[in-house]
Amino acid sequence: MDVKLEKEVARELVTFKLQHVQKTIRIILEKWKEENTDDFITKAKNGILENAKLDAISIRQLVPDYKKFKELLDSINSAW
Repeated sequence: MDVKLEKEVARELVTFKLQHVQKTIRIILEKWKEENTDDFITKAKNGILENAKLDAISIRQLVPDYKKFKELLDSINSAW
């Protein structure tokens, strides 16, 4: 099945999803007063940040999503 999608609509949809992922990551990091995802995950894994494991799991799922949507947005911007 083929679907036609205008470039601007595709860009808006991907940008919206990318911003949502960024916002969620930022909210979690601010909650734990951390500045980056790697340090946060390490501290949660090592028990330095008690009760942070569920948020660390979320971050571990969101980071690949962020990369995926960023690559998709870059391909939209360059391909069309």
